[in-house]
Amino acid sequence: MKRSHESGLVHPLLVTAIVLSVLTVGLGGFSVWAFLNYQDQKNNVDAKISAAVADAKREQTEADQTAFLEQEKVPTRQLIGPTDLGQVKFSYPKTWAVYVDKLGASYEAYLHPLVVPPLTSNTPYALRVTITSTKYESVLGGFTERIKQGQLKASPVTIVGVDGTRLDGAFSNSIRGSMVLFKIRDKTLQLYTQSANFQGDLDNIVLKTLEFNK
Repeated sequence: MKRSHESGLVHPLLVTAIVLSVLTVGLGGFSVWAFLNYQDQKNNVDAKISAAVADAKREQTEADQTAFLEQEKVPTRQLIGPTDLGQVKFSYPKTWAVYVDKLGASYEAYLHPLVVPPLTSNTPYALRVTITSTKYESVLGGFTERIKQGQLKASPVTIVGVDGTRLDGAFSNSIRGSMVLFKIRDKTLQLYTQSANFQGDLDNIVLKTLEFNK
């Protein structure tokens, strides 16, 4: 009796079927992984797009609000000080309120958007104007230490042909802004913004329209 030589062989079709099955399972697993990975990436991209759109809308809203507020400042109004104290005059945004206090040889004016905060408050004013009999050199000397320490930067400024000094930086631990000082006869004029938020108003409106009698 002959022994079959085929008993120890694997039929080629069986091998092919096994290979195809393995490949099918592998491809199926890869497809699932790829789909899940795609969904994850898509979700991340969608989230990033949504965040970018939200940021863009917020920035646009802020830009629109800033533009609206700037537009509301014009036309400007004019503040005119006492004749006996140099008749200081300048323009300011019409959205600002003004509080003026004149006591003999001194003059103070406080300006701020909408409502002037109480003088006892710690709110930084948009603009504070003072005219005092204190000598120019003495007023400027009061800032010498901060200038030496680099907390304030001093630079020359000229208005209506009169030389003065401009100070920019930290006037205290809570107040950062700018101040310009001029000598008016025997008086000293100070214009002082106590917040960097009003820097543009000081430079582009107040100082550009500032006049006073020499």
